[in-house]
Amino acid sequence: MDERAIYIFVLVVYMGLLAAIGILTSRRLKSAEDFHIGGRRIGPWVTALSYVAAYFSSVLIIGGGGFGYQYGMATLWIGAVNVLVGCALAWIVLGKRVREFTSRLGTMSVPGFLAERFRAKEARILSAVVVSVFLIIYNVSVLQGMGRAFEVLMAIPYAYGVLLSGLIIIAYVSLGGYLAVVWTGFFQAWVMGVGLILLAVAALQAVGGLTAANVALAAVDPGLVETPGVWGWPGLVSYSLIVSFGAWGMPQLVVRFYSIKSVSALRVGAVVATIGGAMALLPYLTGAIARVLHPGLANPDLAIPTLTQSVLSPWGAAIFLAAVIAAGMSTFSSVLIIASTAVVRDFYQKGLGKPLSEEHAVHYSRLSSVVVGLVSLLIALRPPAMILVLAAFAWAAIASTCLWPILFGIYWKGVTRGGVLASMVGGLTTSLVWMGLHSPFGVHGFIPGIAVGFILIVVLSRLTPKLPSEHLAHVWGSDEKARD
Repeated sequence: MDERAIYIFVLVVYMGLLAAIGILTSRRLKSAEDFHIGGRRIGPWVTALSYVAAYFSSVLIIGGGGFGYQYGMATLWIGAVNVLVGCALAWIVLGKRVREFTSRLGTMSVPGFLAERFRAKEARILSAVVVSVFLIIYNVSVLQGMGRAFEVLMAIPYAYGVLLSGLIIIAYVSLGGYLAVVWTGFFQAWVMGVGLILLAVAALQAVGGLTAANVALAAVDPGLVETPGVWGWPGLVSYSLIVSFGAWGMPQLVVRFYSIKSVSALRVGAVVATIGGAMALLPYLTGAIARVLHPGLANPDLAIPTLTQSVLSPWGAAIFLAAVIAAGMSTFSSVLIIASTAVVRDFYQKGLGKPLSEEHAVHYSRLSSVVVGLVSLLIALRPPAMILVLAAFAWAAIASTCLWPILFGIYWKGVTRGGVLASMVGGLTTSLVWMGLHSPFGVHGFIPGIAVGFILIVVLSRLTPKLPSEHLAHVWGSDEKARD
């Protein structure tokens, strides 16, 4: 069997399994809650591994590898912070409270939680718009990663790779909703892990081991093996925080805590998510090794596909291609569900006050997921920037808007409607303006965005009227530990 036939065989089997999951899960959809959060009955292993798959997309594998190629071994710190902050601490700090609060309030999305928690319709509409718009931008970076992998490994034109992977995702998400997303994510996390380990082992063997890789990189530029190295502290710290702490404000990740079947299941999920998240280190490592084996690439985002083609057998390369596609599909599908929820439930139903029956709500959610997916596809055909740059832009805008309202909303009774709205508007505006100025001092817009958001939510909550005590009693239930 020739190389191209092997790729096609592996991908056909893989895509067929995804289609089967979409069809099977579609038969279990009985309500809008089933479509958007799986009826709050997803187990810990499926929830945790689908969290990892949604978190570490083709953006990480291709884009992270591109950053490793460009900036060297210092980028391993990004992966390490991902595991500690984005996985372990996120599950510990957010998991239990998000599950309890959203269950009490009967909400199925981040905009819905903000609206009910703070009695702020404006928070629902603003966050729904921000989530919809900037998740489309994030989806572009995800599709970009998959397209690059097809382009190099199968010699398929970039546009065809984007269309092939994107259309399949749109099909199974519109069929199976959130259930399809988490179950395919569970399966895809295993594929990602196997593919990344295969590539890392083969790359280390090809370069002669980790020590040899460091020596060769130092010969190119000593900054490639130092911390912060050629990148510098502002860039390294900014990106580490945005793709780790920023995850706390990303709706496609936070929604995993809404859907898990019980609070007790979170303990198992936290351990599984942290162990599974360790795969985040591997793309940065292999990207740096690619700098030794393939110097002078025209585009750093080609580092991982090029390395794969040179160090893996056709079967290994086919499995890795499936891993890249798995990573992209898991994230793209998660984003489609969140965006469709924001458009239909939060903006149309709740924001504009347009009632829908359960049947019509599911129908419109399916339709909106198709529309959002197609818009992302069209933009991805001519992407405007490097993969990780584009992803970080979207994450900065969403996290600057949503992170503090979520965190303060579950830990501080004293936060007010005025404080939340000021934080959302101020954080979003600051991050966009900062990025529009091309990140002065090398600091990404996420940092000033969350700094301004933090100051505004604390100060304005001290100066504006408190929420009614009976509302807070309902929000907190029997939990008396929150600080007044």
